Amino acid sequence: MQKKGVAPAVFSFLKKLEKNNNRDWFTTHKKEFKALETDMKSFFNDLLEEVKGHDEIEGLKVFRIYRDVRFSKNKTPYKINFSSSLSRAGAKLRGGYYTHIQPNNASFIAAGFWQPNKDDLLRIRKELELDASVFRDLIGAKKFKSIWGDLVGDEVKTAPKGFDKAHQNIDLIKKKQFIFTRSFSDKEVLDPKFMQEVNKSFAAIRPYFDLMSDILTTNLNGESLLD
Repeated sequence: MQKKGVAPAVFSFLKKLEKNNNRDWFTTHKKEFKALETDMKSFFNDLLEEVKGHDEIEGLKVFRIYRDVRFSKNKTPYKINFSSSLSRAGAKLRGGYYTHIQPNNASFIAAGFWQPNKDDLLRIRKELELDASVFRDLIGAKKFKSIWGDLVGDEVKTAPKGFDKAHQNIDLIKKKQFIFTRSFSDKEVLDPKFMQEVNKSFAAIRPYFDLMSDILTTNLNGESLLD
């Protein structure tokens, strides 16, 4: 069966929602939203099956359109995007995938480590403090960079506690997130081959996931933490 791509109606609705981001308008157009939501859930599930062709996936999460405004200065009640995440399966397989569909050329995909817990973050930093050469070679490879560009993510201003701010790898050590993103234009998202392009990109991140999974499941001596 031919997998459906992202329909132009998705962008059309989200653009109207951006201009009318209130409950009255949304309630009036709820039926239209539910139909598009069903289509996007189908798209995300089809993408899940594609990614399963090269990775073990634990689950799919499709994010709700309703915003949590309790602690936000932005009180608009609805997101102006459809998005989902895929989590990898098992203790040995670390990392996750994210897909974000938003009009006005604001769509993107991401892969990596959004919120590593305290122990994982320290383990990554200790590895980079010891030796970052393999890490740099991987993320700096021409083919990899042609797809994913540079490493991004939040970071501390100088150096984490216990680390030398003059360390040669401090640019990596001060990271709090280890993420790669790839942007897409509206035209690219609406292309019938968009899902294929996303899946190819996710497959290309695998060497990075393999390296980080190896780091996070071993100690600094390379001994497994899973036994």
